[in-house]
Amino acid sequence: MDEIRILTPNGSIGSGFSEELFEEGMKRNPHAIAVDAGSTDPGPYFLGKGRSISNKMMIKRDLEILLLARDKNNIPLLVGSACGPGTKSTLEWTINIVKEIAKEENLHFKLATITGDIDKEFLKNAVKQGKVRTFESDKALTVEEVDRATNIVAQMGVEPFMEALKSKPDVIIAGRAYDPAMMAALPIMNGFDEALAEHMGKILECGSMAAEPSSGFEPILGTIRKGYFLVEPMNPKSKCTPKSVADHSLYEECNPIKAGLPGGTLDLSQTVFEQTGRMTKVSGTKFVKDTYTVKVEGAAKVGYRTVFIAGVRDPIMISQIDYLIDGVTENTKAFFHDVAEDFQILLHVYGKNGVLGKVEYIKDAKIFELGLIGEVVAKTQELASTICGYLSHLSMHFDYPGCKATAGNLAMLYSPENIDAGEVFEFNIYHLLEVDSPTALFPISFEEI
Repeated sequence: MDEIRILTPNGSIGSGFSEELFEEGMKRNPHAIAVDAGSTDPGPYFLGKGRSISNKMMIKRDLEILLLARDKNNIPLLVGSACGPGTKSTLEWTINIVKEIAKEENLHFKLATITGDIDKEFLKNAVKQGKVRTFESDKALTVEEVDRATNIVAQMGVEPFMEALKSKPDVIIAGRAYDPAMMAALPIMNGFDEALAEHMGKILECGSMAAEPSSGFEPILGTIRKGYFLVEPMNPKSKCTPKSVADHSLYEECNPIKAGLPGGTLDLSQTVFEQTGRMTKVSGTKFVKDTYTVKVEGAAKVGYRTVFIAGVRDPIMISQIDYLIDGVTENTKAFFHDVAEDFQILLHVYGKNGVLGKVEYIKDAKIFELGLIGEVVAKTQELASTICGYLSHLSMHFDYPGCKATAGNLAMLYSPENIDAGEVFEFNIYHLLEVDSPTALFPISFEEI
């Protein structure tokens, strides 16, 4: 093949995209539709619970458009990180939506499913054998942390998708996957340069965020040829420029010329970005192979959360906000000293170092209003609610230097003021796992729909 064209409708299934612009993309006769459907960006809750990050209505809307287009044009549809964390539960949930659409629209196709959940005993053995590396932190993984996790997934690369494509499925729904893998698999399988295919996938993964103006909710087309690839937004009012594409090459990367991926590193030190009409041509990217590793993600339950949200307008209280926060925190801890190990208190102040915290570089800014969010995380929801109730009431009536009003100092946003927010999770596994085979951890199954 002289070229392969990959159409990506948006940055993530369930976030919506323009059907009109998607149809424009389908007019280019793509060889495949490939799209990501998950992320760790929304935090550890969704992995911990094994829940979708988007609601069913939006996911079904997006998938229905893609499945109908796939059927009409007889091309494969590749979906990775099924609707959030890519756990077995979200994978099965996504497949049930696909089957529901197929029944309603009388669609028939061959479905490939790729799972990516990691067995705890397998991972604990890998820890003991020294096959697990730290990643983005210096905290080594322990068998105790493996046991704490409620769900553990591995981020598959292109190889499981390529293995599935050998059996010519019409639709592939996969668990947790490296974001560009779905876009890169078909080109690599057909002999195109691996580095360029992976780089093209990285540009396509977020839809038209690599265009000007940027939008993760609009389709983008990638065309790979011998020695280069082209990227083009489907919105005729947008264009991919060398700057916008180079910018997106840095997306979620801490190194401007090296990007880690399963099996090695993309080297962009010699990459060239050239304008050609509304498209940008990319060449020169290299792939440096290394020990094959996959990123392993796990989340563990911390407890339950209750919060209150309030506004502060009193200038005296604003001037003493740090005194108040320290005081109500210590007072609450002392009052509940008998369960001190079972909870933690977090008070967030927005309008005064609320984003950067201690590293805020703008000093002595004029402040006339603050937003205060009180948060208690405890072993049980009842305990969190009880302590947060005490904390919010104390915050409203706490005495501070210069205080003139003994009540009404906080403008509570809601009634009831304390909101039970449910279970709380943390990422306790975020490590690299050395594997002997890129496909061994990711079993593939097929069925006729």
